[in-house]
Amino acid sequence: MAAYRTIASPATAEIVEKKSRFIGQIAPAQAEEEALAFLEAVRAEHRMARHNVYAYVLRSGRVRYSDDGEPGGTAGMPTLEAVQHADLVDVAVVVTRYFGGTLLGTGGLVRAYAAATRAAIEAARIVVVSRCVDVVAEVPYALYEQAVRVAEGAGAHVEGADFGAEVLLTLRLLDGAQEPLVAKLTELTRGQAEVLVSAPFDAAF
Repeated sequence: MAAYRTIASPATAEIVEKKSRFIGQIAPAQAEEEALAFLEAVRAEHRMARHNVYAYVLRSGRVRYSDDGEPGGTAGMPTLEAVQHADLVDVAVVVTRYFGGTLLGTGGLVRAYAAATRAAIEAARIVVVSRCVDVVAEVPYALYEQAVRVAEGAGAHVEGADFGAEVLLTLRLLDGAQEPLVAKLTELTRGQAEVLVSAPFDAAF
């Protein structure tokens, strides 16, 4: 699986353009149902707003956007393009507009919706999701620091350390890189440590 960029959790940002408020909200969405549920939640939150423009991009290839009553091409497409320019997938964005009484014109709308989307993206924590495995090894206290150095040298992150009779280390690394680490841990402990490798899974790494 190729790594991909998404966001860790929802984020919100707001800009004001000629007294119109543009509130950008972004949320993770791995399926169309999640994206639409997020859209409905924002619509319910901002029932009095004139427009709730949205766009979502899913890793499945599903892409959808709406101008929600704004002139064609001035809202949904700029929102979508801002998401695509950030190279994000599995995300949904809703930009809510409260009209301030002054018409912005076509160019002004395009710039405002794009800017509100970029502001929401900047407020979010972007993560890279990769195919990973966890390697779990029980090592003696005397070898703990060496085991951590071996793991980090192999490109692994220490996800946890349980200090019992011995130290139970949980190490996360990219799928495909586990065999050299397992071999090094086995060598370090002279074959005494039980080393277990999880099934591959998707995780921020």
